[in-house]
Amino acid sequence: MSRMLPRTVEQFMAYACAMEVEATERYAELAELMDTHHNREVAELFAKLARIEGKHRDQIMQQMDWSTPPASSSFRWETPEGPETTDYGDLHYLMTPYHALKLAQHNERRAAEFFERFAAARLPTAVRESAAEMAAEEREHVRDAVAFERGLPGLLGREADSRKLVSEQRAQLVLVASELGDVRQ
Repeated sequence: MSRMLPRTVEQFMAYACAMEVEATERYAELAELMDTHHNREVAELFAKLARIEGKHRDQIMQQMDWSTPPASSSFRWETPEGPETTDYGDLHYLMTPYHALKLAQHNERRAAEFFERFAAARLPTAVRESAAEMAAEEREHVRDAVAFERGLPGLLGREADSRKLVSEQRAQLVLVASELGDVRQ
C-alpha cells in the first residue's frame, strides 16, 4: 500500500479489489506453470483458487457498482506485490497440493493482517468498518483453506507417505553404503 492511506470507502475498496485481481492472475499463472510441469493435481488446485479469488474480485466490483477494476496507478504496494499474491520464489515444480494449500493459507493470513491494519488505523469510521469487514472475510478464507486441507486426508496421507518413503530410502542408502564399506575393507 502507498504511504497515503485511503480516506474514502471507494479508495479503500480499490486496494481490496486490486488485491483480488492480483491474486486471481497469480493463481491462474501458477496453474499454468504447474500444468506445464505435468503437476496436474496442483495445477487444478491453483486453478480453483484463481476462480475463488475471481469471485471475490467480482463481489467487490458488484458491491462498489464498478464495471471494471479501478486503475492500479491510483496506489502502490509497499512491497513488490500485494499481500495476497504468492511469491514465485515459494514455488517448486514438484510441490504437492498440501504445499499449495499452505501458500493459500499464508496469503489469506497476510490479506487479513493487511485489512486489520486499516481497521486499526486513524481513518474515517466508514473506512475502518469496511476494513474490519474485509479482514473478517479474509480470516474466514483462512479457516476455509485450513478446513479444505483437513478435509483431504488423502493429500495429507500422501504427504506423510512421501516423507516416510524418503526416510526409508535414506535408511536403505545408509545400509548399502555401510555394506559397500564392509566389502572394501
